[in-house]
Amino acid sequence: MDRVLPASLHKSISYFLFDVVYPLEKYAAPTVVLVPPFIKSAMETLSEATGQDLDTLEYILGMLICYPLGIILLKLPHGKIKHLFSFLLGAFLLQFTIGVQWVHQLITSLVAYVLFLTLPRSVTKTLVPAFAMIYMTLGHLHRQFINYLGYDLDFTGAQMVLTIKLYSIAYNLYDGELIAKNKADRAAKKCQEFALTELPGIIEFLGYTFCFSNILAGPAYEFKIYADACDGYLLYDKKTGKPKGKIPSNIFPALWPLFQSLIILVIFVIGNGKFPLLDPVNPQTQTPYILSETFLAMPFIKRYAYMWIGLFFIRHKYYFAWKNAEGAQNIWYAGFEGFDEQGNPKGWENSSNIDILAFETGSNVKTLSAVWNKKTALWLNRYVYIRTGGSLLATYGMSAFWHGFYPGYYFFFLSVPLLTFCERLGRAKLSPLFSTGGKWSPWGIVTMVSTSLIIEYMVVPFQLLAFDW
Repeated sequence: MDRVLPASLHKSISYFLFDVVYPLEKYAAPTVVLVPPFIKSAMETLSEATGQDLDTLEYILGMLICYPLGIILLKLPHGKIKHLFSFLLGAFLLQFTIGVQWVHQLITSLVAYVLFLTLPRSVTKTLVPAFAMIYMTLGHLHRQFINYLGYDLDFTGAQMVLTIKLYSIAYNLYDGELIAKNKADRAAKKCQEFALTELPGIIEFLGYTFCFSNILAGPAYEFKIYADACDGYLLYDKKTGKPKGKIPSNIFPALWPLFQSLIILVIFVIGNGKFPLLDPVNPQTQTPYILSETFLAMPFIKRYAYMWIGLFFIRHKYYFAWKNAEGAQNIWYAGFEGFDEQGNPKGWENSSNIDILAFETGSNVKTLSAVWNKKTALWLNRYVYIRTGGSLLATYGMSAFWHGFYPGYYFFFLSVPLLTFCERLGRAKLSPLFSTGGKWSPWGIVTMVSTSLIIEYMVVPFQLLAFDW
């Protein structure tokens, strides 16, 4: 970062971090009480024995641990005890994966709760999202400062998930107040099913913000979905306590995503090893392979094909995290959507964050946006898009801001509105002339291939992050 910032600014930030902020760690260190020291020692030994990076190993094991933890939560009685264990299990996972940095999640959650307790809903619907975004922003900037263009596992990933939760619950409470006063606007009416008329108790609130099965990789769904799963209202009638319908088995919905995630992990490890975009030996600091002289000497078509394949395999690390989390949610029925009026199960969409086949064969940006990181897309739609009068620029700008501050994020996300405009124009002018059928018609295949080629080109800056290699 010293090659990017002026020397005086770099020196001032370094002083603030190393002489003011980091010394505070000694006060937070005693809070790491849920993970015995021998577990950390065992992880270090395992890392050395397997040759795997410790952060990556802890993250993957942390994701897999969610399955036995989900079984524990499933066996507990519905109500406050589930909320309490959701909080404790989430705190355990954070302490296991990021150690003392777990306090950022606790601090942010408690400050937000105090704001909800003390301020009007008309204020907190703006102030709490702003506070959460600023705290997350400081995390992004800190990571860029200490490891520019590199990546170390820290609290920012969990903080991004938490930001969505706090942002959403702030509007849930505001919408609930508007609806109670018969003053609901268009946005509040659209989000009415998630509106809250009162602030949840502190145990329920922390259970939601620390929910173990989505704290590491999402998906961050609405508070009402979480609360109904913990309180049993997805399955049982609130008044009678009887099942709303025949309760479906959670075995296949839990094990199938787990199986998929393990296969996907193998594909990622093998594929990314054969088609790396970054330097395969030292991806943190060395020039990316696709910017090397050897690669740039290849013909354009060969470079493009290699890049397309490399990006295909990179997507699998996201597929792994989301599919793994999907199964972990379904173990304790958090992913279950409940029953319809006839008592038939609706499905398990609450936990689904990716539709792999639909994404890989998407024929337009709208489809890709809807099936990739689905719960984040819903957050952007409910609390940014419809709250800004349908502004694509505000929506994709917020998405870029949420991801961080590398220029590559903004190159990608702010290019999407332009592509969307061109796509709408093409759909209006060309589709009526050439479209002869559905998705797998000749014209459908043309749109599918062209969308893939263009998006893959646009997403490269997202992977390279900046110009400074």
